[in-house]
Amino acid sequence: MKIWRVAAVMALVSGPAYAQMPNLNLMPEVHSKTPEEKAADEVRDKAYRESLRKIPDAKVSSDPWGSVRSPDTAKTSTKTSTRTSAKPRTKTAN
Repeated sequence: MKIWRVAAVMALVSGPAYAQMPNLNLMPEVHSKTPEEKAADEVRDKAYRESLRKIPDAKVSSDPWGSVRSPDTAKTSTKTSTRTSAKPRTKTAN
């Protein structure tokens, strides 16, 4: 009788899990492109490359806080200011 209970529980548990499995096709059919599809891909790629050439180079700084800061702050480097203000550590004897 215990075997029947275990089998029933296993069937009830595996039902929803089996329903959630994706439908996998491990042997997909080989799809080769027709000459029309190849020509359409070439035209699409050519149009994409030409559209990339039309995009202008960004020469303006993309600093969103540039108008808020003063011009002197943007020119100074934080690395040089921290190096000059840092004090060397000294070792103390215990």
